Amino acid sequence: MSRALQILSPGLLTTIQDMGRPGYQRLGIPVSGALDPVSFTAANLLVGNPPGTAALEIAYQGPTIRIAAESVRMAYAGGGATIEALHAESGAAERIPVLQSRRLVKGQSLRIGALSGSTVGYLAIEGGFDVPPFLSSLSTYTRGGFGGWRGRALAAGDALLLQRSSVDEHDESMLPPLDLKLPRRFRVVLGPQDDHFTERGVRTFLESEYTVTPASDRMGMRLEGPQLEHADGYNIVSDGIAPGSIQVPGNGLPIILLADRQTTGGYPKLATVISTDLAALGRLAPGARLAFEAVGIEQAEDLRIAFAAELASLADKIRPAGRVAAFDETKLMSANLVSGVVHACEPEQRSQAI
Repeated sequence: MSRALQILSPGLLTTIQDMGRPGYQRLGIPVSGALDPVSFTAANLLVGNPPGTAALEIAYQGPTIRIAAESVRMAYAGGGATIEALHAESGAAERIPVLQSRRLVKGQSLRIGALSGSTVGYLAIEGGFDVPPFLSSLSTYTRGGFGGWRGRALAAGDALLLQRSSVDEHDESMLPPLDLKLPRRFRVVLGPQDDHFTERGVRTFLESEYTVTPASDRMGMRLEGPQLEHADGYNIVSDGIAPGSIQVPGNGLPIILLADRQTTGGYPKLATVISTDLAALGRLAPGARLAFEAVGIEQAEDLRIAFAAELASLADKIRPAGRVAAFDETKLMSANLVSGVVHACEPEQRSQAI
């Protein structure tokens, strides 16, 4: 029995991601994983998956996918997008809401348009993908060519095997809109090498506004803005890179290191974006403007605890959306939708069906 998703059009950058592969950085292997764990978790909850189940991370422009299984249940969360289920024969489209699960059947296609409000969104499939893990994770690291689907972004003609060939019919699930707004300023903890910058350099960083450049990717976010002044050169003995580390090379322009970051680096790191703000950081598109404020470690820890509690509470917000039958155009067109007509001009015939 077939159990796959056929990729008709891959979108701009669609990869398989889970929560990454921590524990291997000592071997030079990046963690990777979802850029926006909030939307990632929401999509999985909507289809009944454990929160860390691998899903498709969609960047900028979504894919078109044909269902090559008896039935699947999917849900999308993240940046706003037009999501449509296409009839197998006619191509007639049915709109599917964001943050609502839907069961699709063999031969139907799913089309996801351009994203707005965030660079990334997540498509979760009930049961997940039947893809071999690499070091206990399905996350794709394209620079290394491993993980996910053949170590690369999806391409037209790919067929992703699923864990299930069919899913049960039952009420679908929905979530209220997620809070995906950006913080007024991204919060950072200064260090570990803030002493490698002059007081003016640190002050410039905290008082200025920066712009995300098109040279940004899953590895790092390059920023344009005022240059930061090093105190005594810009080379250090390479040391470990934490998520959200802000390193500053010789040109004085900050680079924020993200999910696919390298494991060590030899440029001084002025500050680190706190973990609570990393999901919002992952939603920023080129051209977005951002500023920073410094917080203490204790405040960052308190914010992390509150963020973890908020993420855990998503499961309590799931609501039934009712049972939605798969769209069957043939059945619709064969139905008798008109029981009669009335004469529009003759008063005595207005209530009499002809």
